Amino acid sequence: MAYDYEKFKSAVLALTKIDLNSYKERQMKRRIDALITKHGIKGYEDYVHVLKTDKARFEEFVNYLTINVSEFYRNPDQWRVMEKQIIPELIGKFGKSLKIWSAACSTGDEPYSLVMALSRHIPLNLIRVTATDLDKQVIAKAKVGLYSEKSIAAVPDDLKKKYFTKIGLSYQISNDIKSRVEFKEHNLLENNYAKGYHMIVCRNVLIYFTEEAKDEVFKKFYQSLAPGGVLFIGSTEQIINHKEIGYERKNSFYYERPEK
Repeated sequence: MAYDYEKFKSAVLALTKIDLNSYKERQMKRRIDALITKHGIKGYEDYVHVLKTDKARFEEFVNYLTINVSEFYRNPDQWRVMEKQIIPELIGKFGKSLKIWSAACSTGDEPYSLVMALSRHIPLNLIRVTATDLDKQVIAKAKVGLYSEKSIAAVPDDLKKKYFTKIGLSYQISNDIKSRVEFKEHNLLENNYAKGYHMIVCRNVLIYFTEEAKDEVFKKFYQSLAPGGVLFIGSTEQIINHKEIGYERKNSFYYERPEK
């Protein structure tokens, strides 16, 4: 093929700043090939031309590429550990003005879940969560805060009643929760990481990365945490070399940067 996938990856990097070399190739190539076929495009070269000239197709591509599958309180048992153990421990160490980052936040389900979990321990006006994603489309959707019944199914009943309003078949999250989250564009593989976070949440995203890219991100998260801070990852993820990086494993999905 005259215009092969390697050349396509270079073109995507130039266009989007997304490095496809950091993603598992077979899985990502299959997703891209399916999208090309869906639109009846002949191949990678023609698709690059479309991405350069069609804003709607470009945004669709970035949205598709970033694999946005999310829901509130995903894996509820893990969130119960957060509410009963992790948040009280963090308040004990750092007080109630916690610095928290929801990385690769997708459509906002995760940072809004964080605010609700924190609200059981901290007054809402003291809660501030920074939420980042490289896809501006999903950030825009997150700011709207409108979700399906399925998305909010795992939200505890008292919080669902308090912070959601039914609008047609959808549910609108309250401004009381929305106002506690600041959304920003950020690429985990390209951009600098801020420092001093007491908790970083990044779940079910790095499973799509290569081992080398994962390792780099976990090291950057470690440097981004304050000593005593905690990283919360997904139920199917693990940091194999966590000891080498410096983490202490609190359980299968919480890792701590030890206090020196």
